[in-house]
Amino acid sequence: MSIRRPFNLNRRQVIRGILATTAFGVSSRLWTGCTPNTPSNPTSPGSSSNSTSTSSSTGAVKQITMGFIYVGPKDDYGYNQAHAQGKEGVAKLPWVKTVEQANVPETTEVQEAMRNMIEQDGCTVLFPTSFGYFDPHILKLAQEYPEVQFFHCGGLYEEGKHPKNVGSYYGYIDEAQYIAGIVAASTSKTGKLGFVAAKPIPQLIRNINSFTLGARSVNPKVTTQVIFTGDWSLPVKEAEAANSMIDQGVDVLTCHVDSPKVVIETAEKRGVFCSGYHANQANLAPKGYLTGAEWDWTNVYSKYAEMIRDGKTLMNGGIPHLVRGGLKDGFCKLSDYGQAVSEAAKKEADAVKAKFMDGSMVIYKGEIKDNTGKTIIASAKEYKQQDPELEKMNWLVEGVIGSTSS
Repeated sequence: MSIRRPFNLNRRQVIRGILATTAFGVSSRLWTGCTPNTPSNPTSPGSSSNSTSTSSSTGAVKQITMGFIYVGPKDDYGYNQAHAQGKEGVAKLPWVKTVEQANVPETTEVQEAMRNMIEQDGCTVLFPTSFGYFDPHILKLAQEYPEVQFFHCGGLYEEGKHPKNVGSYYGYIDEAQYIAGIVAASTSKTGKLGFVAAKPIPQLIRNINSFTLGARSVNPKVTTQVIFTGDWSLPVKEAEAANSMIDQGVDVLTCHVDSPKVVIETAEKRGVFCSGYHANQANLAPKGYLTGAEWDWTNVYSKYAEMIRDGKTLMNGGIPHLVRGGLKDGFCKLSDYGQAVSEAAKKEADAVKAKFMDGSMVIYKGEIKDNTGKTIIASAKEYKQQDPELEKMNWLVEGVIGSTSS
């Protein structure tokens, strides 16, 4: 599938911004209108309070115009489709008007797209969703339009360095991957799982490891073979990787690439099971689809809209600049179980999901070894989801067949 990549910025740059997010891992605080984490140079309260009010003197809610920009097509069964579905969801709010543009490359073209949305469509809130849009494009436009709020999907914002009208958001989707691993191991007959991956960056490695740890919580002998294709949208290499692993006995495939379409369709064609990512791909594999790790951007975008409606902004401190969340915060969700998933597997997966929802589940709790036998997390140590150590992950957990240098 030939699309421009939503992640073709070197995502190691993301980690610098993500490391600043540790204080708000429980992002449900965002939805209560908390102030950002100890801003070093807070904006004067009077500088934006009048200009950002969304209610008139009669009490009527002022319309909010929100713009959404995607690097690829809206029907890619992946990253861009997930955001487009979020846009459709927030558009149902009566006080929200939305505009969107797809297939916008990570060049000055996105600057022109944002400028047109602001000047022609009247957008006061923008969600340019691709990682590569951030620097220099969002940063440049944010300086040109200080009254417009720019929300970027990633975690690249750095307090004190970037404009006050820029914010970042992302989620702990590896929680859903952990549960998907449970389902995969419970369904697999060979004990061999496969993961088609783009690049060995921390965010992606975390998904591989969480999926594998979930699987090995059910069957400690399960393995996850990983093949890195080298980029975010390489359909031919994705198909080759999927077929190669199936030929070696893998009977459950999942992935972290821009569009899971090729991997899911290959699995279905070859008669093996599959687990989705980004969005729901169940209709691509009616026989073999088990479940998947999905984003729920409708929930996230709607909460942003509600806060903006109430007069809260990035500039006046009503909206945090860095936002994260997991299953319990509604940032991600699990696809419905497919027909091949047993009742026992559903019960096991649902029990763990309940722990994520009540906050008691910890994925990275020692002792954990990497796939070379080295102890990475000692038996008395644990890292909760918001811990910065997890955002620097450069190792593959025991049970993963593959190398981050491959």
